[in-house]
Amino acid sequence: GKKFRWPPPGGEPLPAAVRGAALLEPGGGEAGASSEPAEGAVVWSRPSAELQSEGVAWEVSHVRSATSVSWHHRGDYLASVAPEGASRAVLLHQLSRRKSGSPFAKSKGRVEAVAFHPKKPWLCVATQRHVRIYDLASQELHKKLNPSAKWISSLSVHPGGDNLLLGSYDKRLCWFDLDLSASPYKTLRSHSLAIRSVAFHPRLPLFASASDDASVHVYHGRVYSDLMSNALIVPLKILKGHEIASHLGVMDIAWHPTQPWLFSAGADGSILLYTG
Repeated sequence: GKKFRWPPPGGEPLPAAVRGAALLEPGGGEAGASSEPAEGAVVWSRPSAELQSEGVAWEVSHVRSATSVSWHHRGDYLASVAPEGASRAVLLHQLSRRKSGSPFAKSKGRVEAVAFHPKKPWLCVATQRHVRIYDLASQELHKKLNPSAKWISSLSVHPGGDNLLLGSYDKRLCWFDLDLSASPYKTLRSHSLAIRSVAFHPRLPLFASASDDASVHVYHGRVYSDLMSNALIVPLKILKGHEIASHLGVMDIAWHPTQPWLFSAGADGSILLYTG
């Protein structure tokens, strides 16, 4: 798979992943063939016997190749991204009902990444140069962020909901305080090549970035309930376990749901686990 994501605590026991034009989802739901789809509809189907033996219960088709997946905090919804999918670039999937659909009637540009807000019915959508935050309940645009980046690669929302992390192919790592401004509170340029992935830890005051320079940078990032206090950002470690392959480095990172453990996937074909 290109991307994998752990579910939130209390959700499905296995992570979801995307591979090519398919979203691979963990166990759940009754066995049996899926219903006959309408033309152009998203299709839920049973995977091959080999995938089922690995714990995959459903395979969900996409119009174009899917590149990333993001869980809703309640564990029943997933969002996937197929950047070449135009108006169907973003799909929302409900596991309990095995249904999928697009929340947008038309495209605002090439979508690179999406993330659910952890506390509100908001969906954060990153295109090449902007991040738009949509209220799914009112179906309206809530806020537009301007990172001044040339090409956004990834984003992550802080579990508290008031801060957002963004990575870009032009080596920028941007921290947004959503209550403060539509511009970054802090922009870090510590990587020497493109940033491929960024991630907040779901419980601990940690975040990380992964780059084509084959390194993963880990930071302490503490936010305060006092609205007068700005976030504290402190560099902690630079992890160098991967090798550059075909000009690509670390493609993705994901934190363990509860432990201070970080998984990284490299273009060198290795997946590493850092525990200390």
